[in-house]
Amino acid sequence: MSSGPETTNNPPATPAPATTNSAVAATATVITNIANLVTNDPSLGDGSPLGLIQDAAVVIDGDRIAWVGESSKAPATDNHLDAGGRGVIPGFVDSHSHLVFAGDRTAEFNARMSGRPYAAGGIRTTVAATRAASDEDLEANLTRLLHEALRQGTTTFETKSGYGLTVEDEARALRIASRHTDEVTYLGAHIVSPDHADDPAAYVDLVTGPMLEACAPYARWIDVFCEKGAFDGDQARAILTAGKAHGLHPRIHANQLSYGPGVQLAVELDAASADHCTHLTDADVDALASGTTVATLLPGAEFSTRAAWPDARRLLDAGVTVALSTDCNPGSSFTSSMPFCVALAVRDMGMTPDEALWSATAGGAAALRRTDVGRLTPGARADLALLDAPSHVHLAYRPGVPLVKTVWQRGERFL
Repeated sequence: MSSGPETTNNPPATPAPATTNSAVAATATVITNIANLVTNDPSLGDGSPLGLIQDAAVVIDGDRIAWVGESSKAPATDNHLDAGGRGVIPGFVDSHSHLVFAGDRTAEFNARMSGRPYAAGGIRTTVAATRAASDEDLEANLTRLLHEALRQGTTTFETKSGYGLTVEDEARALRIASRHTDEVTYLGAHIVSPDHADDPAAYVDLVTGPMLEACAPYARWIDVFCEKGAFDGDQARAILTAGKAHGLHPRIHANQLSYGPGVQLAVELDAASADHCTHLTDADVDALASGTTVATLLPGAEFSTRAAWPDARRLLDAGVTVALSTDCNPGSSFTSSMPFCVALAVRDMGMTPDEALWSATAGGAAALRRTDVGRLTPGARADLALLDAPSHVHLAYRPGVPLVKTVWQRGERFL
């Protein structure tokens, strides 16, 4: 299992040795009596990719992890919490979501579950509702979903535009999102806007021109839905290349509904992630294995559309770095639960519980090219979840059970 890229726009403080307590402030908080601590550092604990430490402790100092190790060796601090033999994991890193939207697509879901297959055209329903919504309503819905995800252990998230498809509506979606996360993605190329249905080329010009100019100041990433019914390979290349020229790094919706050029294009352009990766040729897998692009799998979409599952085992065995994410959106994957996605990945995509947990934490961080989240080592951000279970394996062993008892985000305790 690859550890992913080692670059970040926000590097953590220089890590101290995990067994050292010389820099731990007395006012820090130590959590002891942790049955199993997942560090995602293979130099620690059992030497596995998860870096599991049994009977462990972790020290939080401000918004950073100051120390991890065996509970018996934990430094003294003013604040102490007994984990009671529960497990602790890094906060989940949800690297693919669509949270700035309005409206409801319950009727579409109900019809699809009665036999109608999913198609990209359903996005237009949300576009109409989002355009009609106020800024206040869009932000309230975003905040509600973020709180819902936080209660389930998600401490880092990416989110996209893509439900406005006009210059003004795409820019306001990103402006709203940027107040809540640094991981903001411009997705004007979600589908061809209904306003340009008869002239897709003109819409690509808009996406790569005035819309990009208006959106780039609020975004870190640029994305495109490269798929039949959305954008072909040439259009996707033009859009992502224009984004790169404006300082935005590529991501791509690739090979979700059919075989196509998306994965190969992602690797060619050094995209941080190719997302979905459901329909892959051997050449696609080889390309991912030879590059730095992360394959982000989104099992909530397959669950909600009764589509074929991505073959995570095939990717992992080839040496591809894999992330798991929710794809939270109102149409094809309306879940904010990373634990649910972990359970699906284990049950239906060939992943082990260890691999799924890594992919939902360190894998998501790799898909965002971050090293300060998705792991619990000195200097990393103090994002962690205390489980109401002795280990992370229970996330798949007890699917659907709310096992996240307490969450720390940037060192602040919630729940």
